[in-house]
Amino acid sequence: MQRKLRLGELTSAEARERFARRPVILLPMGSLEEQGPHAPMGDYLLAERIALLVAERAVQQGADALVAPVIPFGYADWFRPVPGGIALRRETLAALLADTLDSLMSHGLDRVLVLNGHSGNNPTIDEVTRGIKRRGGALVPCLHIWRALAQKWPAFAGEAARPPAGALGPIGHGADPVWSVALALFPELCRPDLMAGPMPPPPVLGLPVTGFGALRFEDVEVTVPLEIDDIAPSGVSGANPALGSAEAGARAVAWLVETGARLVAHLRAAR
Repeated sequence: MQRKLRLGELTSAEARERFARRPVILLPMGSLEEQGPHAPMGDYLLAERIALLVAERAVQQGADALVAPVIPFGYADWFRPVPGGIALRRETLAALLADTLDSLMSHGLDRVLVLNGHSGNNPTIDEVTRGIKRRGGALVPCLHIWRALAQKWPAFAGEAARPPAGALGPIGHGADPVWSVALALFPELCRPDLMAGPMPPPPVLGLPVTGFGALRFEDVEVTVPLEIDDIAPSGVSGANPALGSAEAGARAVAWLVETGARLVAHLRAAR
């Protein structure tokens, strides 16, 4: 019988037997937020699928791994106004993550790897995992999916990653790497016919918007509590989503799966 990869699909008897071998637990996290008018909002779907592919590859290579249920909602108040968007308060996300990790570790599952698909979760993940370490618990590493892929994107996208001087590149909100990965993993959910380019945001307090939660006054940056409609009216910011492709996404996923499987094997051996 094929070995189960989802923690939630194990029976209690199967869990007892698998836990005795101390598998690495992959905990996918993401968000439900604006990804541009053309991409599915749930980037947690991508994080969960990647976690399953990593676990499958790790098991093929002899390193037991299980995927915990995905945490689908993240912390990012600037996406709250988007229809369908669901965001958690920082305190809620911290409590949910802490209770999840505490429950896993109470069963002796001290090899946990967080696969995070939403940058707004990063400070909370760091806060919670540092708290576990200070209490004498296990070290919980986190792999930020989009940061890892963005650093290597030219290798995946080829010429699309090198637009002409002055033209927008593929990396940005509402574009790559999320868009190409969505095209590769969930093409049936993608709507390239609805694609829009970036729109310059209107001034806030009479000052230009320069980023997520940032305004420019003379030569200094001023932070303010903005929302996505203030920052990127079209849902796309600083990038050209038309440069994305399923082929680039597939190359990116393949690299991440192989790297993630090696990391799982390393974590099982490291102590």
